Amino acid sequence: MMNVQLTTAAILRHGARVHATARVRTLQPDGSVRTGTFAEVGRRSAQLAHALRACGVVGDERVATLMWNNQEHVEAYCAVPSMGAVLHTLNPRLTPEQLVYIANHADDRVVIVDGTLAPLLAAVLPQLAEVHTVVVTGGVDLAPLERDGLTVVGYDDFIGGHLETFEWPELDELSAAAMCYTSGTTGNPKGVAYSHRSTYLHSMAACAADGLSVTGDDAILAIVPMFHANAWGLVYAALMAGADLVMPERFLQAEPLVRLISSERPTIAGAVPTIWSDVLNHLDSNPGHDISSLGLVACGGSAVPLHLMKAFQEKYGVQIVQAWGMTETSPLAAIARPPAAVEGEEHWALRASQGRPVAGVELRLIDDDGNEVPHDGKSVGEIQVRGPWITGSYIGDEDAEKFDDGWLRTGDVGRIDERSFVTLTDRAKDVIKSGGEWISSVELELLLAGHPDVLEATVIGVPDEKWQERPLAVIVVRDGSEVTPSQLRDFLEGKVAKWWLPERWCFVPDVPKTSVGKFDKKLLRARHADGDLAVIDL
Repeated sequence: MMNVQLTTAAILRHGARVHATARVRTLQPDGSVRTGTFAEVGRRSAQLAHALRACGVVGDERVATLMWNNQEHVEAYCAVPSMGAVLHTLNPRLTPEQLVYIANHADDRVVIVDGTLAPLLAAVLPQLAEVHTVVVTGGVDLAPLERDGLTVVGYDDFIGGHLETFEWPELDELSAAAMCYTSGTTGNPKGVAYSHRSTYLHSMAACAADGLSVTGDDAILAIVPMFHANAWGLVYAALMAGADLVMPERFLQAEPLVRLISSERPTIAGAVPTIWSDVLNHLDSNPGHDISSLGLVACGGSAVPLHLMKAFQEKYGVQIVQAWGMTETSPLAAIARPPAAVEGEEHWALRASQGRPVAGVELRLIDDDGNEVPHDGKSVGEIQVRGPWITGSYIGDEDAEKFDDGWLRTGDVGRIDERSFVTLTDRAKDVIKSGGEWISSVELELLLAGHPDVLEATVIGVPDEKWQERPLAVIVVRDGSEVTPSQLRDFLEGKVAKWWLPERWCFVPDVPKTSVGKFDKKLLRARHADGDLAVIDL
């Protein structure tokens, strides 16, 4: 057998040559769509690589991006790792303090920044110790970024004049290709490095029939930000399979997304549940839009409400498939695809689960005493995972508690049935212990989200003198609707054990979310502790 290294350069060469006419289509502020072929992406990636070499990126230096989902970001995805450097995607939704910490911890040397995010970068740039070059897309004024000892240049000027071919080096497939940081809901964010090999194998898993089934006949709408776990691997999967990429830029609101789906006819999409909830509300309020091109919507980041999946399928013929993973798993670990023979309520029960592990990923359940528990659909434990694209450590951080004999401890609590379908009942830090018994905040949230008057629902544990801890339900009511705590409690009656029913309720205009779109329960608990939530007691 030939000893061929599995690298991002191999993906890039394949995409640019074999699928040269496939396209990257980027939504513009005026509603038009800018198009570039994979062949063009290959040429511009070569120019970017030459430009980075010329400014001193000669080894595995970190090149950061602070960008939205667009063609220039795809070019960075291709050029930076393929030349032997390390791509580091910065999340613009983090606090300035977190951005400074992450950029310095990663030792970023170059930052490619979207012009609309230049003010954000300018505010933290003086604190970025090792950054020597800033490349700005979009033709904006560069003056606010300029300072002594720093090169600031427009993207097209930066790559212009360089050769459109590049001799991509033969890299060790185990070397780092990219790095992302966890969202940092507890303590400082932790860095996760993705190797060339893990990226290549993860892309193959995404293209596989039991993954996302990506083919050259598809167009992928990548709504999930490219700074979130490498856009769930969608960019590299598209290059590998020859699927078009439809990029929404920074326009992630329901109205422009629905227009983009109607005009560009993507067949696959990926985003967190809150995005699809907004899209559903927009479609219901503004009839006449055609989103029938979508054959598969991969949804993850948090549990997908069953009513959301049913509504899309029954009203619009769109299948939302729940996927499970995390930054540390690249992120695809499991996907909820029931066997074809399973129908009715059993089908929907499996669709509501986090799914079965994709080939290459192994899961196990560990109880509080460190013992493995059976996959019988009843026994509960912490989910642990291992595989060729699962991280084995954090960058510059041992964190031995996160790893167990070659397995990643996910912090997710759940059960696995005889067919290997995983059902998460909570995050270990979010599970509610009331009178010595466990209450699943996730199960309560999914049930409450199914009430017709509820737009969003989350549940946190709060102190209780008698039971140590009790659930507090935090509710966002749909526009034009009214609902009382008693009505919501009655709605839950018979669906969960009586002692699970919340006595404490709070109505808010919106639920705070983390930088990756998850409900920020840590912030809600802090607000409750500070007395900032108006709690109704039943």
